[in-house]
Amino acid sequence: MGYTIAEKILLTHTGKKDIKPGEFIEAKVDVALGNDITAPIAISEFKKAGFKKVFDKNKVVLVPDHFAPAKDLKSANQCKVLADFAKEQKIKNYFEVGCMGIEHALLPEKGLVLPGDLVIGADSHTCTYGALGCYSTGIGSTDLARAYVDGKIWLKVPHTIKFVFKGKLNKWVGGKDLILFTIGQIGVDGALYKVMEFSGPVIRNLPMDDRFAMSNMAIEAGGRAGIIEPDEITWKYVEEVTSKKLKKKYADLKSDSDAEYEKIYEWDISKLTPQVACPHLPSNVKPASELGGVKIDQVVIGSCTNGRISDLRIAAKILKGKKIKVGLKLIVIPATQKIYLEAVQEGLAEIFVRSGGIFSTPTCGPCLGGHMGILAGGETALATTNRNFIGRMGSPKSFVYLSNPAVAAFSALTGKITVP
Repeated sequence: MGYTIAEKILLTHTGKKDIKPGEFIEAKVDVALGNDITAPIAISEFKKAGFKKVFDKNKVVLVPDHFAPAKDLKSANQCKVLADFAKEQKIKNYFEVGCMGIEHALLPEKGLVLPGDLVIGADSHTCTYGALGCYSTGIGSTDLARAYVDGKIWLKVPHTIKFVFKGKLNKWVGGKDLILFTIGQIGVDGALYKVMEFSGPVIRNLPMDDRFAMSNMAIEAGGRAGIIEPDEITWKYVEEVTSKKLKKKYADLKSDSDAEYEKIYEWDISKLTPQVACPHLPSNVKPASELGGVKIDQVVIGSCTNGRISDLRIAAKILKGKKIKVGLKLIVIPATQKIYLEAVQEGLAEIFVRSGGIFSTPTCGPCLGGHMGILAGGETALATTNRNFIGRMGSPKSFVYLSNPAVAAFSALTGKITVP
């Protein structure tokens, strides 16, 4: 029996000759990621256990992004823990405010995560990097502390579910709609501790940014990873961010024809329209066309899901020369400093500001109810983020809807959920 792409990657990071789903393995990691919420706990445990030096200063990545720029004294202290540890350990990949970004957009942009890698991160949306054909998964802070010691982690080999998308995407429909549709079909536990492997002709034609959006939300279906086999689009992206030609080296980085899947879903999405996840679960998905009466108080365009330059270009194209609904708050947050600068140079930032919105430095901010857009009781937001649990963006009496950037921008103009 052959292997899935996930199984192949995991196997190459062990000293074993074969593996199977359900088996526990100890694997070497290529990247160990932490942020300003999760890394301080890992650092504390690392030091408490008496260790003095991380396993590899080049494989530890620290990104203050959740409450950064520091919103208060507590968050400032959290960020300082990262800064001090990075200096002490001579961590190469520590990204301070001014050169940082939202971690799951920043690492691919910097070429730090590559096809075939095993990446762990003390953040659930670490699954984002599966879009590049690596096995990346979220872990706890104590697991991260252990990885700091010897660069290894214990994992259970997951079963894989294959998702095959056929047909042709309609206008204004992209990766965010595909993953919302998928989660709506299988539920928030439909891929619990499984690998979600996205494939089919639609995926092969999907731009890299849309692939990142899909893999990013695998965790919202309970998935451990959301993987897409590398293809020409992948290799072109990798070469652009690293100047490395890796296609030949990783030619076998694909699932075998006789690989075993727990389930296989096949969908023709030719009639798929923009999707929206309604409160209070990412699986409560409906076509945007059915939600025209829902009034909103705030629109957030950004996050590790949809804060990339292509997302901002879509939103700016819709908002150019127009004004948002009076009384509505529009918050646009580019995912990295590079994207921020591109948006300024292309005139996108000016479009957002002239339309009546604000344009922020990169931060996770409102996505997790941190800062830069907290909702009061009774307020409703439409966001391009990835979660809409009760209280996710502020008050437990607020409401969050999730959409793609086009729906978000059109809705900002009307003050209610609007179909492009």
